[in-house]
Amino acid sequence: MRDARHDILFEPLQIGPVTTKNRFYQVPHCTGMGWQSPKKLAAMRGLKAEGGWGVVCTEYCSVHPTSDDSAYPLATLWDTQDIKAQALMTERVHEHGALAGVELWLGGGFVANFGTRIPPLGLQDRPLTNPSVLHPVQCRRIDKDDIRDLRRWHAEAAKRAVTAGFDIVYVYANHGYLLSQFLSAETNERTDEYGGSQENRTRIVRELIEETREAVGGEIAVATRFSIDPSDSETYDALGLLAEYPDLWDLTVSDYDIEMGVSRFVKEGAMVDAVAQAKSLTGKPVVAVGRFTSADTMAATIRSGAQDLIGAARPSIADPFLPNKIDEGRSDEIRECIGCNICYAHNSIGVPIRCTQNPTMGEEWRLGWHPERVASAETKERILVIGAGPAGLEAARVLGERGHDVMLAEGERVPGGRVTRESKLPGLSEWARVRDWRMGQIEKLPNVALYPESRLNAEETLGLEADHILVATGARWATDGIGRHRNSALECSEPTAVISADTVIDKLPLPDGRVMIFDDDHYYMGPVLALALRKRGHDVILVTPAGRAGAWGSYTEEIFASNAALIEAGVEIQTNQVLEFFGKGRAICSCLFSGKVRESSADLMIPLTRRIPDDKLFMSLSSDAGRLSESGVGSVRRIGDCEAPGTIAAAVHAGYRAAMELGSSATLTETFGRREHPVL
Repeated sequence: MRDARHDILFEPLQIGPVTTKNRFYQVPHCTGMGWQSPKKLAAMRGLKAEGGWGVVCTEYCSVHPTSDDSAYPLATLWDTQDIKAQALMTERVHEHGALAGVELWLGGGFVANFGTRIPPLGLQDRPLTNPSVLHPVQCRRIDKDDIRDLRRWHAEAAKRAVTAGFDIVYVYANHGYLLSQFLSAETNERTDEYGGSQENRTRIVRELIEETREAVGGEIAVATRFSIDPSDSETYDALGLLAEYPDLWDLTVSDYDIEMGVSRFVKEGAMVDAVAQAKSLTGKPVVAVGRFTSADTMAATIRSGAQDLIGAARPSIADPFLPNKIDEGRSDEIRECIGCNICYAHNSIGVPIRCTQNPTMGEEWRLGWHPERVASAETKERILVIGAGPAGLEAARVLGERGHDVMLAEGERVPGGRVTRESKLPGLSEWARVRDWRMGQIEKLPNVALYPESRLNAEETLGLEADHILVATGARWATDGIGRHRNSALECSEPTAVISADTVIDKLPLPDGRVMIFDDDHYYMGPVLALALRKRGHDVILVTPAGRAGAWGSYTEEIFASNAALIEAGVEIQTNQVLEFFGKGRAICSCLFSGKVRESSADLMIPLTRRIPDDKLFMSLSSDAGRLSESGVGSVRRIGDCEAPGTIAAAVHAGYRAAMELGSSATLTETFGRREHPVL
């Protein structure tokens, strides 16, 4: 039964000519699917509507081939084929009583048009304005004819949106794309009616809102996505000039590191105050994100008048059924986003998004997975899962829900494996949600039993008379230095001074001295360990073969905040360096490009290069097929980091997949799922 405090979240709200059934609004967010995978995309968006989201929007949707962000799989509304593809989504969304929104998009000088090979259209003759890419592409300064074309293309795409069945159509005026370039005095150097004064700089946005409304004939709502900057009153003045034109404001802040910040640096509801100030300028409904996961926080935000709708991208990925769970009084079952941005990272790479908390994300159509339902096993069996880390916990949970009797053996007193250990590091506390949600679900399953402090050997394992065994014993950081940039072990004259990263993760004491981290991992661990060691009083130097510390953080949108934190903490950073020798208080590195040698002082060395699977038990079990058969074991399978160390998201996915495939004779290559092919 729904908590009365949350009733406000389920009040309908009129948005121009349409009405949303509740206050849950999945704002436009990228998927890595776009025009290339319309069936996969429709299934994912439709499932969110099934989960109770009142509005479900597309990702950025190009109105014309002059806005082409290839190789990212953007959405498109260029022609009748696109109408058919987008209709797949709107039909799925409408099946569950939700509204479908489309974010029409003009890329401008932010994108390279690599697919269409048309010169980008920007406000200045200059290289691309996207600071994240350094493509050798320069855009062409637009003229009056171009502006007329842009307005016409936008209106034509809006008409196609109506045909495709959308209920809300966007004018997209932020995130560095063309319309936000018009709004900025820094990038808008025009001296005609589209430049100079703020009223002139907002002109094209106003015209597009009016012309879009005319194009859709008043049948659907017109929303505007817009950024405000709490430190720049002009952004609020600009919103004030446009305040009553759209039917809905989708507001963000201009600092993307806050809007899309990882939980290491940005917490729930970080934009509420800035959005509330902007909302006071308009009488139209306002939606805004804030990585909201708490029903209490959502309801309080609406009651405060700060915004009218709870916008979500990442929380809707982590739990597509978040609204239904609140409606049914099951807030404790919400699969809360951990703010790791693994979803965003994979879209940034150009592949379908995935989620650490929700392993079914992106697999709804390809593999037929559902985040809330699993098929019951045809034959109920006795399953032993060894290791209660992210892979083991997920496997045990899903196996239990399928009806199997599950024994979950964990060597430590507290389950969670690497999640429990890493969540104690600076900024990673929310990552414990991966463990806590799964433990909460497992506790509700009478057919799943957890046995902590149960470190098994092969003989003990076989004595438990399991029908199947899943080994999820994880992995540990190596100290030999072999990794991406080293094929052989590190030359070292003082091996006792080479420390495993696990020593720091487990908060074990270290000798005094200056610590060098050789980070050939390039994700979060190097920067996080450096900050942890600084908190413990160590002088720290971080050496990396990459051009920036934690370079993979460019995909998760944490690289700038992460490097700023390292600099602020006093961590010395050396880039483009490969470790060659360590010993006697010194480390020798060579330049990745020139080979020039560089010597630094260091008393301790932590190589972050590779992790070694803890697979001794698996190898012992799998090497004796005869003994397995005699013990009645039908199969032994290693999963997660025990098979191939990777992200926590990969481990959770591996656990889910193993649980779904258990009992099937199909091999992994035979179960890769459905594929979408071009029309031949």
